[in-house]
Amino acid sequence: MTKNKKIPQEVLEAFTRYTPDLPDHSAGKMIVQPMEGGLINRTFKVTCELKSPFLLQQINTNVFKNPEEVQSNYILLSQYAEFEFTGLKMPWPVYLNKSETLFADENKNYWRAFQFIENSKSVNSAATAAQARATAKTFAKFTSAFDDLNVSLLKETIPGFHDLSLRYQQFEEALKTELYERMAKTLPLIEQLKQRERYKHFYEIITESDEFPKRVMHHDAKIANILFHQITGKVICLVDFDTAMPGYFFSDLGDMIRSMTCRQDENSLDYAGINIRKNFYEAIVDGYLSIMGKQFTVSEKKYIHYSGLLIIYMQALRFLSDYLNGDVYYKTTYPEQNFDRAKNQLTLLKRLEDFLSAEYQFKV
Repeated sequence: MTKNKKIPQEVLEAFTRYTPDLPDHSAGKMIVQPMEGGLINRTFKVTCELKSPFLLQQINTNVFKNPEEVQSNYILLSQYAEFEFTGLKMPWPVYLNKSETLFADENKNYWRAFQFIENSKSVNSAATAAQARATAKTFAKFTSAFDDLNVSLLKETIPGFHDLSLRYQQFEEALKTELYERMAKTLPLIEQLKQRERYKHFYEIITESDEFPKRVMHHDAKIANILFHQITGKVICLVDFDTAMPGYFFSDLGDMIRSMTCRQDENSLDYAGINIRKNFYEAIVDGYLSIMGKQFTVSEKKYIHYSGLLIIYMQALRFLSDYLNGDVYYKTTYPEQNFDRAKNQLTLLKRLEDFLSAEYQFKV
């Protein structure tokens, strides 16, 4: 992905010259503003003198190796959402002509554009249990809307993204590291993660059973990917569907439990402050099931409390693997950050295990 902050003129012209059912005409003067908050793709708001404003985005091809598949998924989902009368709102894509929505510039950078949602805002963390519940219901409505869609039509934009068997295999490969000082430091964490290999075995049961069907999952279920109305605070719609692809029941719910039930985020060093807020946990699970409860199978509902356990365990494995591999995947701001993140997530996993045992008599 280019590091040049200036958008090529050919890109701006490509997304502004075409308007459906009208002759091509200039958009007039344009103002381009970078949008903050995105970790993967570069995003800009483009305000036009003679056309509606839109969001312009450059797809990060280091993360998404096949941008055509990313965009194909989005078109499929957005068209299904509208034409099947699901009631689900998705920002409408901007077309280059009657059929294309993806543009490759002369440097082979890939761009796409979306309708700009007016009077919207995003937030980075849930301030209240009610907000966490609204977030859970929003992601549940997304999956529910595509209950009748043939999920095999969707491409896997990041292969193995929430594949716990793969993540455990990568963890075992990382144990062969020649960074011996790091290896020595992580031995207690390694042992505790190995002791929980049962989570990987349960994941393998999920993938082999018809009782756990593949569903359309967002795979990045965090509150920052929801647009709220600036005045009313009500949910407008979800955004960032690059990882929307086939997955299992635990992915989005587990992501929300991981990111919203604890006051501390994954970068916190306040391990003593890592805990599970009961009202947030119940709001997230109840909110999600209030939408998906009728569509889930008996087994999905029976094992619903595994959702957070599987995702948090997976994330602990990924952080520790990256630390042992020399910090090749996650961005770090100091040398031991991935070790601290792994310790953080392992602590969160223990807190969730204790919480489920005490509150739900749930044996893990």
